[in-house]
Amino acid sequence: LSIPAGGSAHPASEITLHTGMHYIHMDGNEVFRFATRVMAQATTDVALSSGWKVEDLNLVIPHQANLRIIAAAARGLKLPIEKFMINLERYGNTSTASIPIATVEAVQAGRLKPGDKIVFVGFGAGLTWGALATQWTGPLPVERKVHPEWYRPWARVRSRLRRIWRALEGILFGREA
Repeated sequence: LSIPAGGSAHPASEITLHTGMHYIHMDGNEVFRFATRVMAQATTDVALSSGWKVEDLNLVIPHQANLRIIAAAARGLKLPIEKFMINLERYGNTSTASIPIATVEAVQAGRLKPGDKIVFVGFGAGLTWGALATQWTGPLPVERKVHPEWYRPWARVRSRLRRIWRALEGILFGREA
């Protein structure tokens, strides 16, 4: 990505404005090649560093840039596209939120089970990339605090007493209730 004009090297002129040099330019083919290469390589590297083979992965949750990039990365990894969580058709590219959104959807769809080997992989601005391998443990159980039967009526009384006290403070000391 670049903006060829607008700085001191190419100040604004009729020519730079007319040729659109003040707008962001992207070499889509180069970004595509970069993204597919680093997504496949980062996935392989992180799986191997975790002691896993790529084919042992249960799910890959990639940055949802576009379907062609994800499909090319799957081919590069020799993994079926079904091993990739894809939600582009619902949301498009949601930028930095794409991996967390895809993870939540994978959990909701039952695609993640405790013990599954998964890789999160992404790339982004400045041609940066990263990957993380983890063994899914599942959501932590939610502990609900159960109060004794007497608690709710007592809480109502306590709340009412506090409101009365604040009103009295306002009357006696001139404070707002």
